[in-house]
Amino acid sequence: MILFHGSNMSINQVDLSKSKKFKDFGQAFYLSAEKEQARKMAEAKVVQFGGEEAITEFEFDESCMSNEGLNVKVFTSYSKEWAEFVFDNRDENKCFTHHYDIVYGPIADDYIGLQIRDFKRKSITFEQFLHNIQYHKGITFQYAFCTQKGVEQLKRICQ
Repeated sequence: MILFHGSNMSINQVDLSKSKKFKDFGQAFYLSAEKEQARKMAEAKVVQFGGEEAITEFEFDESCMSNEGLNVKVFTSYSKEWAEFVFDNRDENKCFTHHYDIVYGPIADDYIGLQIRDFKRKSITFEQFLHNIQYHKGITFQYAFCTQKGVEQLKRICQ
């Protein structure tokens, strides 16, 4: 399958040390199977940091996700477990780490920071938190390549 990474620059080689911490599935290299999702991310990165929109394509053999040599976590839908995992990864005070090579699951809403704050202040329940962090434009999935072992499953497609 082809996966897409949207940014304000083309990615020639994945360097996990340049990935931001405190994202949905932790510090990782994020991709989407939907080119339009990657385009929107590229657009947002240009607004935020400047540069030019770039979508880098990677070939990925998804059958490797059932390979016993990889530690993979899959969330097939929004769930309590997904919300707890996202909360733990997004909470800058927790210093949470996991040991998954690849994580696949839904994208959290862009305003998750506000929801984390409200949940920590106990002004919303966990059920409200789970509802509020669901991507408001409909469920969209992402792949997070969290370790070098995970990244090695990607082959950049030269364009």
